[in-house]
Amino acid sequence: MVTDRGLQVLRAIVQDFVDTREPVGSKAIVERHAFGVSAATIRNDMALLEDEELIAAPHTSSGRVPTDKGYRVFVDHLSELRPLSPAQRTAITTFLEGPGDLDDVLARTVRALTQLTGQVAIVQYPSFARANVSHVELVQLGGGRMLVILVTDTGRVSQRLAIVRDEFADEDLARIRADVAGVLVGRLVREGAQSVDERLAAVDPVPTPTSAATTAILRVVAEELEEFRHDRLVMAGAANLARSEADFRGSIYPLLEAIEEQVTLVKLMSEMVADEQGLAASIGRENEPFGLGEASVLASEYDTTGVRARVGVLGPTRMDYPTNLAAVRAVARYLTRMLDEDENR
Repeated sequence: MVTDRGLQVLRAIVQDFVDTREPVGSKAIVERHAFGVSAATIRNDMALLEDEELIAAPHTSSGRVPTDKGYRVFVDHLSELRPLSPAQRTAITTFLEGPGDLDDVLARTVRALTQLTGQVAIVQYPSFARANVSHVELVQLGGGRMLVILVTDTGRVSQRLAIVRDEFADEDLARIRADVAGVLVGRLVREGAQSVDERLAAVDPVPTPTSAATTAILRVVAEELEEFRHDRLVMAGAANLARSEADFRGSIYPLLEAIEEQVTLVKLMSEMVADEQGLAASIGRENEPFGLGEASVLASEYDTTGVRARVGVLGPTRMDYPTNLAAVRAVARYLTRMLDEDENR
């Protein structure tokens, strides 16, 4: 059982180790923190923390460092997050303000978050499998090429090129657009994909130029909807792992592979359990099932038209949890507000 002062000592050890990267001793705690007790008393508290496996000695006769379990207890007992500075809040606004489609906004989001935290920043796309296709647009580019634009009610805008061979008068183009929209608009992505498959299975054996163009466009749409159904991540700041390589006991290659493959991180981000504030943390050994036992992931939820996804950071277990959690939460809230404003314009 950890006492209140024991938790305060643990907090001091975590803070000092994050700040200095050096093991923390009782004398340093007495000098840096106003506990009002002797170094001998602090040593007794540290011995109890060590018995609980919350801290450990990396070397004989050295100070102590937090264990993964210690970081978990520290995060679980955070009474408050460290407030962001005015400069940090300005940085978020500067990165995220301004128009742009969802792809652009999420790319700016990860750039802002990696700048704020110095960690790898991660943003999940909303689950487009639950989105509705709200609009279809066709633009002739000449040479038998057609730009197919799909828009969902979650704000995603995608563009794909279809080869239709012919050029069409405005009235024929409008007919093709209405035909494609009739298959898709107002349907969930998965329902739209099924509707497209059914339509393609009933292709006219003697196609007209317009029906052939519709078929070519629907084939491209089918590929795009399949992309919509796969969870995706946007990331930035992978180079930060190399800068913090000394904080990892082993190789950083598993982390780099996870970033490249994305599947592992998608699963981890989706399974993290959030607290009542929507914040989630998965620390060290808790990530071993995902091959990321030396990393911590912090995340917060953002919302776009009722569909929730997560924004977060990945880095070594020796990280500034209060500041990073505050940054993740602030970015998630700003992103939610920004997407909501875009939706209501």
